Amino acid sequence: MKKLQMVDLHSQYQKIKPEIDKALFDVLETSAYINGPAVKEFQTNLETYLGVKHVIPCANGTDALQIAMMGLGLEQGDEVITADFTFAATVEVIALLKLTPVLVDVEADTFNMDIEALKKAITPKTKAIVPVHLFGQCANMEAILKIAKAHNLYVIEDNAQAIGADYTFSDGTVKKSGTMGIVGTTSFFPSKNLGCYGDGGAIFTDDDALANKLVGIVNHGMYTRYYHDVVGVNSRLDSIQAAILNVKLPHLNNYCNARRVAARFYNEAFKNQKNIITPSTLKTCNSICDTCNCHVFHQYTIRVKDVDRNALHQFLLDAGIPCAIYYPVPLHLQKAYADKRYNEADFKITNQLVQEVLSLPMHTELDNAQLTFITSKVIEFISKN
Repeated sequence: MKKLQMVDLHSQYQKIKPEIDKALFDVLETSAYINGPAVKEFQTNLETYLGVKHVIPCANGTDALQIAMMGLGLEQGDEVITADFTFAATVEVIALLKLTPVLVDVEADTFNMDIEALKKAITPKTKAIVPVHLFGQCANMEAILKIAKAHNLYVIEDNAQAIGADYTFSDGTVKKSGTMGIVGTTSFFPSKNLGCYGDGGAIFTDDDALANKLVGIVNHGMYTRYYHDVVGVNSRLDSIQAAILNVKLPHLNNYCNARRVAARFYNEAFKNQKNIITPSTLKTCNSICDTCNCHVFHQYTIRVKDVDRNALHQFLLDAGIPCAIYYPVPLHLQKAYADKRYNEADFKITNQLVQEVLSLPMHTELDNAQLTFITSKVIEFISKN
């Protein structure tokens, strides 16, 4: 059996090596390393794939979130609501801009923002909602957009983990993740479903005026060289990373399908294990199937009940199975973001999840032998404990 990896980027590269190598060579030949032709080509191709008017490439996913908030003109003290159960980058940029982060609990099944908690968190100071499409599927965007419209709030989608996913509205309309709010952001970190070989990110919007402002912000506030019209940052996607993403973008749907195949294997293996709760898909999708793209499984995250999760984690590591706890500490308990405003009773689900979740290997190169070994070891531990 091939050695297990949490993400097997080397095997993925071997399958597209001639395309990648040519793309890199082309950039080296042009020597246009910043804002070169590869960047513009990727921007255009991603706009087509997402069905969005404007893609603004940038240096990483965290910058994408910060630049989106800068572009919307949010001011010090404005409240921004986001989920408590996610990676720190989401709340990090809110704090960096001296906005006021407001953390809310999540749903136990999808791990995404709880709608009732969102409603309760809105105050006259609230200016934006940042739903995080965690682990590969969208938050309840229909409800979030309805709430945002009623309160005149911006919706900024954190799409770092769900690029390629679809969201189906109750009227049958289908939109790509990241394209439903006023602005969406994503990361191209190597482990993402669409990942480059370094850091990279992008911002999406259909708003022409906002797009124009974002274009300036990512490049030191310049539209004409050495003329700074807005306060900006230095956050550009370099041409080498854009060239790699251009090669990988046509493969994205197949990459997501491969992850769903692995997820189906996991689900089938664990279906009779009462101590394991497998990932849920959106209410609009009853199964993980080839024709539905609602979950793209950036992570395959189980919950374990009446089992020592930490002991299981170590057991799998000792067996040569990479796995991870995403996330061991909720944001409201992180030293950097602790706030006396928070009441533990408001984070019942998040506090439960951090004790139960475990993410198993999930990538495009998993084979049946590897999946059989992983699932058998999980079941072995649970049956003995």
